[in-house]
Amino acid sequence: MISLEINGQSVTVAKGSTILAAAKAAHIKIPTLCYHPDLKAGASCGICVVRQLLPSRTEPGKFVPSPKLLRACCTEATEGMKILTHDPDIVQVRKTVLELILANHPSDCLQCPRSGSCELQNIAADFGIRDIPFPKEVIHRDNDTSTPSLVLNPDKCIKCGRCAEVCQQMQNVWALEFIGRGEKTVMAPAADVKLAESPCIKCGQCSAHCPVGAIYENDETAKVWAALRDPAKTCIVQIAPAVRVALGEAFGMKPGELTTGKIYAALRMLGFNQVFDTNFSADVTIMEEGTEFIKRFTSGGKLPLITSCCPAWTDWMEKYAPDFTENFSSAKSPQQMLSALAKTYWAEKNNVACNDIHVTSIMPCTAKKYEIARDEHMKSCGCQDTDVVLTTRELARMIKAAGIDFLSLPEQPADDLLGAYTGAGTIFGVTGGVMEAALRTAYCLITKEATPPSIDFKEVRGMEGVKSATIKIGDAEVNVAIAHQMGNVEKVLNQIREDLKNGVKPRYDFIEVMACRGGCIGGGGQPCLATDEVRAARTAGLYTDDEKATLRMSHLNPEVQALYKDYLGEPGSEKAEELLHTHYHKREVYKFD
Repeated sequence: MISLEINGQSVTVAKGSTILAAAKAAHIKIPTLCYHPDLKAGASCGICVVRQLLPSRTEPGKFVPSPKLLRACCTEATEGMKILTHDPDIVQVRKTVLELILANHPSDCLQCPRSGSCELQNIAADFGIRDIPFPKEVIHRDNDTSTPSLVLNPDKCIKCGRCAEVCQQMQNVWALEFIGRGEKTVMAPAADVKLAESPCIKCGQCSAHCPVGAIYENDETAKVWAALRDPAKTCIVQIAPAVRVALGEAFGMKPGELTTGKIYAALRMLGFNQVFDTNFSADVTIMEEGTEFIKRFTSGGKLPLITSCCPAWTDWMEKYAPDFTENFSSAKSPQQMLSALAKTYWAEKNNVACNDIHVTSIMPCTAKKYEIARDEHMKSCGCQDTDVVLTTRELARMIKAAGIDFLSLPEQPADDLLGAYTGAGTIFGVTGGVMEAALRTAYCLITKEATPPSIDFKEVRGMEGVKSATIKIGDAEVNVAIAHQMGNVEKVLNQIREDLKNGVKPRYDFIEVMACRGGCIGGGGQPCLATDEVRAARTAGLYTDDEKATLRMSHLNPEVQALYKDYLGEPGSEKAEELLHTHYHKREVYKFD
């Protein structure tokens, strides 16, 4: 630990802390724009400048301000340092930096998807900027709308570098980089190709970390409004596990507060005919994927089995690790399972034609927009299974546009048939959750016991980038690994490659992968400005939902049991394969026509 003074206030912090971190510990806010706690500080913007007080050369015992300004985000605090964070000159420097940025930034805030949550907008308001004393010059480049998931608006880019840092260092995808020099510098895919032609996996972490509206989700709310107005359509909606612990943030609630019943109520007020829950199909996923694992584990099949719920991860695997295609679970994601069942199982029971059903999926993920049309397996019902995917952010906008007072809504239940879920289904939204849900059911099915000795497999929980554990199931030991945040995944895959190269049994039997940090709770379509503190709160909310559930194991879900009894037969049946499974193949990293 070291001690220093900030604005005359003594503060003690861990050695190696930055001035910015020390100021936060002293409850002093230094404005930032390019900084994000997930990322290595790049010191790009210069907003966070501070001044060090140094011993006077002429007056012993007196300290005078240094003429040199330090960038607080990347300057290490040292023992005995004296820092001044605000004085008239520092404020003027920060204001001038902001004015220069705004001189090269469009002023169409009312049409920007980040209006109201834009970090540049907020900091400009804090400084009371009303006029720009510099000539306005915005170098125009066309928007990149080449992917179904994301839109790049280069005019709004402030060149903070967050998106490139996320894409390259956190996600290990390398789809975005700086191109050009000086005022001609732009943030774009390598070689200045379209995003759809780049290695992009549509995870949306670039959009979640962008401080402005330079990268954002492809807004498809108009398609949903149109479907809701169509009297010929039966409009069905499903919500993913992680949405229920994040949507409330858009209405002033704290991260992690459960809003499940309020979401159901809001969706009915919007006009949806049937409100279902993706947690139900998460339970179905465990039946299919868990059965697949048990067969491989007990019968000598291809191991390790790797989970396939995350579409950004499956896209990455097909591009960067096609040698693991046979290890991938063929089970579709819960989103695709529920949509297929809505247009077949539910449709048949209610005598509604597949083509007359419109399924909207509310997801924490931008890659889900890509997943719904990734191949012909996404049309297992005879037409496209999922019609539209909205992110958590898009749903929040629809609720506000409809004038719904979300906070005052009474809680309502989901609709029957595809709405009931267990605690195992809800923890799909957090890293380790798919693994834990699978282990709960696998333990019971393998040992024939009613419940595991402990239903909480805490060994697979936590925010470490890679976790591993050995789980005792009866007389057998199952070696598992959990990886989240794409930059961590290749470490696990390389361990397996090393085992295979050396001719030994792979060290893991079952691997869970989630592309985003923390899993879906930190997805690219969730409310922006997420940090590990926010992710921890959302995670706690899902575990709370699990703990309060009457049933906490997927195979005990009565609606799932009825689904297999009345319609599918058994996990892995011919009908289950047709509706609930898919296949994977190698894709090119760069895609040129």
